[in-house]
Amino acid sequence: MTIPEHLQHLIRSDEPLAPLVWLGIGGPAHFFAEPVDAEQIVQVVTWAAENDLPTRVLGSGSNLLVRESGFDGLVITLGAAATSALSIDGDRLTAGAGGKLSHAVVKAVGGGLGGLEHLVGIPGTVGAAVVGNVSSGGRDIGSAVERVRVLQPDGSIKQFDQDEVGFTYRKTALDGLTIVEVDFKLEAADPVALTKRLQKLWIARNAARPAEIERIAMPFIDPDSMPARELIQSVGLAGIREGNVALDSARPHYLVAHTGATSDECLKLIERVREQVLLQTGIDLQLNLQIW
Repeated sequence: MTIPEHLQHLIRSDEPLAPLVWLGIGGPAHFFAEPVDAEQIVQVVTWAAENDLPTRVLGSGSNLLVRESGFDGLVITLGAAATSALSIDGDRLTAGAGGKLSHAVVKAVGGGLGGLEHLVGIPGTVGAAVVGNVSSGGRDIGSAVERVRVLQPDGSIKQFDQDEVGFTYRKTALDGLTIVEVDFKLEAADPVALTKRLQKLWIARNAARPAEIERIAMPFIDPDSMPARELIQSVGLAGIREGNVALDSARPHYLVAHTGATSDECLKLIERVREQVLLQTGIDLQLNLQIW
């Protein structure tokens, strides 16, 4: 399939994905687009729909494992300024899907709005955070979402209210859709007190992450019974290794990809951990990683 002339400035072929994901693993995207405004997003999404191309939106790549075969479709990244804008109107924060979640948290706190600060330090974009309904401290992001705007294959925008999104534990009904914007309904609070709370949470979150290791991901969702970190430690799997991939010995809820690591090694290690945890505890660990 050839890229039409009017889209050749927007879409690239065989774009390497490994440098764009935290694990540093994976092959290329067949087609790759980095639109800088809503009109360009519509153009690339409608072109993909017309050609029956599967489409994925790439956030920061923090919870993504790409196979060496790459992705045989269109990958869109929404990191440009126009697709990651943040604005406050009263007690509402509107965030472009491509904006970093950390930037949205800081924007809200600076504007004297509470309700997102518990999510500080969680990597990724606003869109990915909402699709995966990320949570921390027992509260998920969905509880602060007022509405979500999604781009349809025909180029139109469909709006979903909170009760239509299907928020459940670490899941929504939005998986595979192209979110373009999110409205958060927050609560007015003292900016000074919010900032102090934010700083404490940031320090705690950083302390929980392996130091000086760049190629990491959190492969599992915390089950209801206990955090994945404690569960994995309790069954003696901290530091378990498969080829060039391992669980961190001190913080085993993190998977670490060493030089030469492959997607197959990651998947084999994940499956070994899931099998052992299920065998020893009866708990079926669910994946936090997206796999392309």
